[in-house]
Parts: sequence; structure tokens; C-alpha cells
Amino acid sequence: MAIDISSYDPRNLHLPDGEILSSGHLACPGCGAALGMRLALKALGPNTMVVIPACCWAVINGPYPFEALSVPVLQVAFETAAISASGIRAALDTQGKKDINVVAWAGDGGTFDIGFQALSGTVERNDDIIYICYDNEAYMNTGIQRSSATPYGAWTTTTPVETPKAEPKKNMVEIMVEHRIPYTATASIAFPEDFVRKVEKAKEIRGAKFIHLWISCPAGHKSEERSSVKIARLAVETGVFPLYEVEYGTRYTINHEPAFTDVSAYLELQGRFRHLKDEHIETIRRNIRWEWERLRAKEEMGRKLSLPPDVVRAAVGDGETTAG
Repeated sequence: MAIDISSYDPRNLHLPDGEILSSGHLACPGCGAALGMRLALKALGPNTMVVIPACCWAVINGPYPFEALSVPVLQVAFETAAISASGIRAALDTQGKKDINVVAWAGDGGTFDIGFQALSGTVERNDDIIYICYDNEAYMNTGIQRSSATPYGAWTTTTPVETPKAEPKKNMVEIMVEHRIPYTATASIAFPEDFVRKVEKAKEIRGAKFIHLWISCPAGHKSEERSSVKIARLAVETGVFPLYEVEYGTRYTINHEPAFTDVSAYLELQGRFRHLKDEHIETIRRNIRWEWERLRAKEEMGRKLSLPPDVVRAAVGDGETTAG
């Protein structure tokens, strides 16, 4: 079943007014990370502090003393986004400033790999931050090297065409779900209203929140700049990247039913997959079907289960509820 991507009209979107991301940033043309940050800040508002580790956004924001973001930004080491955000949150809480959103904004390399230990510790403690991983599926800022977010079959400079990545993409969302945090979600730059809604929901929940945002990267995906949103939308509509959210590790909600357009429509727009043979594409098709069977089973299971008994833990110390 095909989907008419040309019918997408951004003028029909209902998004918050105001811009916190300025023009003149240093993103590449067609960069999904720039669009993702713009949408996130629309949802978060000006009462926000952003922690950025080594990643594309450490460059996109601009050279000191100039920056594209009109909110306080702390740039930190590659592996420390989550723990740095936790420290800021603790300092603000000590000052009684509980109405400031603290957001860690990191790429897939700094989340799935290098920063995983700090992230796991942060969510295990249920620290009250929002962690947004903008995922372009490789270490794009340092030369397009493979990360554990790189999908099966993809070319990178460390998985060349002769030996493309043979392993599946790490399921970071499910790892976060197993930490039993209050809120975990996936999002896409091609579904801006869904992404904004999820960020707005996350900022009203006390405790750790994790949002996995799929973004396009023309340089690393070897795609045309003008196709960035189209590719991101096809990632969802082919079933490659499901849109869903999970509350307290239990309640799954699938937010969008894909058209299940054949995955070849998604792969053929990206040079990183150009070497794939028919048998490889068929493997990807089978994996999509299998992943969706698992996801639907989890959604069904979640309807039958109660919330975990210690859900109030996210609000220890202030007596607030945590339901979002």
C-alpha cells in the first residue's frame, strides 16, 4: 500500500507559536536535528535549560559567544549528558526552582553507546529530567561511523559496502522501558504535532522521561536535502520506526497505524542502502513484521496489567502525583 507523501502540507499544522531556535545556526541543509530542536523548544518554552554533549548539535548551536538557542545551554563531554542534566536539576530543586525544564539533548552515539552508563544511572534513580535522543543512526559529526543505532545492512565508513552492518539496531526504547520510568516515547520530525504533544506531556510528568526522535541526515544517509521529511515519514509509514509511547514500563499506546508501504520506497532514497540485494531487503521486511508482532503483543499485554506498585516513587518528597 502506497502513501501519497506529496499531500503533506506544513501550513495545516497546529503548533505552539514563538521561536526559541534562531536562524543562522550551523546545521547542514536538510538537517533533521535542527527541525527536531525547533519543535522540541516550541513545546518546552523559554523556561528551559538544555544540556548538549559532543554531537552535531554542539556545532549547530554556533561558536561562542554566539549561539542559536535563546535558552541557557551547557555543553558537556560526550558521555555525560544525562548526569549533567541530573546535576542541574538537583541544583535548581535546591533553589526551589522546580518550574524550569531540564533537557538532555544527545545523539545516538552519545545515548546508545558512549553515554549509556550515565543515562541508565539517571533513569534508575528516576531523576526528573527529559532526555531526548535525536537519532540519525550513526556518529555523523565525526565522520559517519557505525553506532549501535545503525540499522542492519547500512553502509557507514566503518561498515563499508563490502561488509555492511550485520547486526540489528539496538532497541533503546525497550531498554528504557525496562527501567520502569514514568514515560518513554518514540517520535519523528515528520510527525511534528505528535512530537510536540509528547514533549508537552513529558514536561508535566515528574521523574525520568525518555523520547527517541528519528531524524534524517542527508550527509550520513547519502540522501537529497529536500527529501529529509519525506524519508522520515517513510521510516514511519513502512513500519521501520513505530510511533508509540509507554507509561511506567507497562502501558503501551501505538500512536500511528502505518500504511506499511513497502520498505524499498524508504531504502531507495538513501545511498547508505544502495548496495543491498533482494535477499537483504527481504530480511528487513521479515524483521519489520516480527517487530510489529512484538509491539502489538506488548500493547495488548499492557491493557491487562495494572501499573507497577511503586509508581508514586517519581514524586517522592513533594506529594505530587505522576500521572501524565
